Amino acid sequence: MSDITVVHLMRHGEVDNPSGVLYGRLPGYHLSGLGRQMAERVAEHLSTRDITHVVASPLERAQETATPIAKAHGLDLAVDERLIEAENVFQGKTFGVGDGALRRPENWKHLVNPFKPSWGEPYVEQVVRMTAALDAAKDAARGHEAVCVSHQLPIWIVRSFVEKRRLWHDPRKRQCTLASLTTFTYQGDRIVSVGYSEPARDLVPAHLLAGAKPVKGAGKAFGA
Repeated sequence: MSDITVVHLMRHGEVDNPSGVLYGRLPGYHLSGLGRQMAERVAEHLSTRDITHVVASPLERAQETATPIAKAHGLDLAVDERLIEAENVFQGKTFGVGDGALRRPENWKHLVNPFKPSWGEPYVEQVVRMTAALDAAKDAARGHEAVCVSHQLPIWIVRSFVEKRRLWHDPRKRQCTLASLTTFTYQGDRIVSVGYSEPARDLVPAHLLAGAKPVKGAGKAFGA
């Protein structure tokens, strides 16, 4: 058995969300038609890889993204609660730049500490659960490859932790677009490199690619 194991941490595809709410952990949010195309594209991209384990967040959009990948490799789809979206007090609401949310007094108490952050699940807690999920996938696929389908913020936070960047950040600058792959290569139980790719980039709406720029110090190999 090889001592090299590869874990692809994938963000789900586009979601059908015509009202533009922050859906967070709410049930009932499924992939759009474009999102299903993204999932199929990544399944095709990974079809020749040595994938022996596919696992996803329990939310529908992650399950639907992971299903074509599992099917392509003849695998059952596993579920790991630790891959779920970050908790956010604003879920179910519209909350974005220019929508007036920052001017509403009822929201101010949730915005006092962006370093934690005060509006949702602490970054450190996301690191703990996501690291554990990655380790579990690595153990399940040891010597081969695994795919874990999760959500943008938890993926970015655990990548930032591994690459030794601060956890608080500008959300517009996350390098984690729809259906992207953040790939962790392990030698034994140690991460030796992190990579990033966008197999479905041509399907992603142009306005969503604006923030997905190279990150200083990201996507690197680690010394022994």
